[in-house]
Amino acid sequence: MIGAMTTVTKLAPPQIRKLKPLALTRENFALYGEAILPAPDGAALPGYEADGLDLSAGKPRFYVMRLEGRGLGFRQITRHRRVTQCLASTLGQDWYLGVAPPKGLDDPNAKPALDDIVAFKVPGGIAIKLHAGTWHAGPFFQAAQMDFFNLELADTNEVDHHTVVLEREYGVAFEFEV
Repeated sequence: MIGAMTTVTKLAPPQIRKLKPLALTRENFALYGEAILPAPDGAALPGYEADGLDLSAGKPRFYVMRLEGRGLGFRQITRHRRVTQCLASTLGQDWYLGVAPPKGLDDPNAKPALDDIVAFKVPGGIAIKLHAGTWHAGPFFQAAQMDFFNLELADTNEVDHHTVVLEREYGVAFEFEV
C-alpha cells in the first residue's frame, strides 16, 4: 500500500508595511470611535457621544486586561459588529493601536482594505471608545507587560469576534514606526 502524501503549503514571509502613528485627537479618531479626554468631574462634554456607547446586545463586562510582550507589529485585525469597546491603559502609559473604519457591518465576511489601516499613538490618561465594527489591532506597547481597562460584552470574544489574518489574506504584516 502506498501512503498518502501530504502537501504542506508554506507561506512566503509577509511584506512588512510600516505605519507612522497619528497623534490621537477627537477629530482624527472620529471615523473609528471616540477619544475620551480628561475633563473635570460633572463638566458638560459637548461633542461627546455618551449615547454612542452600545452594550445593549448582552451583559457588559468591565475588567483589567493584562497583556504581555505585545511588541510593535501585527499580522491580524479584528472587529466586533454588535458592540462598542472602550480601552485605556491603567497606569497612564502610552500605547499603540491599528484601526480601519467600520465598513460592511451587514457582511460577516467583509475584510478591511489595506490602505484603510492606520495607526494611532494613544497617550496615557486618554481612553478610546471604538465604534461597533471598527477593525482594530492592539493594544501594542514596548514594555514587557501592561494592564488595560476594557469595557465590552461578557461574551464578545465568543460570539462577536471577526478576525482577518492579514498575512494569510493579503501577504502583509504591519509594524509601527516609533
